[in-house]
Amino acid sequence: MSDAFAHHELYDIAPRRLAGAGSLRRAIDVAVAALALSLLAVVALVLLVLNPLFNPGPLLYRQTRMGRRGEGFSMLKFRSMRTAAAQRTFDAPLEVHRITPLGAWLRRTRLDELPQIVNVLRGEMSLIGPRPDAWDHAKVFLERVPDYRRRLTVRPGMTGLAQVELGYAEGLSATAEKVGVDLSYIRGRTWQLDAAILWRTVKLVAAAGGR
Repeated sequence: MSDAFAHHELYDIAPRRLAGAGSLRRAIDVAVAALALSLLAVVALVLLVLNPLFNPGPLLYRQTRMGRRGEGFSMLKFRSMRTAAAQRTFDAPLEVHRITPLGAWLRRTRLDELPQIVNVLRGEMSLIGPRPDAWDHAKVFLERVPDYRRRLTVRPGMTGLAQVELGYAEGLSATAEKVGVDLSYIRGRTWQLDAAILWRTVKLVAAAGGR
């Protein structure tokens, strides 16, 4: 962990109601991710065939994200955009002109997120939790968005309440709104809430409602 994100008292606020459920939650994450490995392999094989025609370049995209307790990790995605010369800033709009035709379909179906099951197996992510932000963006949000640090008390998720409620967030005001929803989830998360988030995620995937 970087000195800039050393231990902070806010990292100890995880809901007590789930204190005894942490091991079970992790076991479920691992079990579901392991079952999804076959789906990941099938999609990867299909993309290896399609990418040279519709999305030339590497199969995977790796980006450093800020995870639990402010620790950085390399988050995996199927690449959906052409390579950029530099990483965009936190307040820059999504560069839609860089999204390839195949990448647009991957993003709508959210299949571009599927490689993150590897991050789940590594213990860097959970199936459900606050979405992790890019490292450089997160450093800005820590300084400029109230209570942003509280999002780092739990593992980030492949999907989450803010994802299904708000969708993609751009800029400080949208991030602040996202933080509010994430904190509501952290304070009140239950198995029932997780099931509802998962169900809404499935419906978004089926409707190709990603971005």
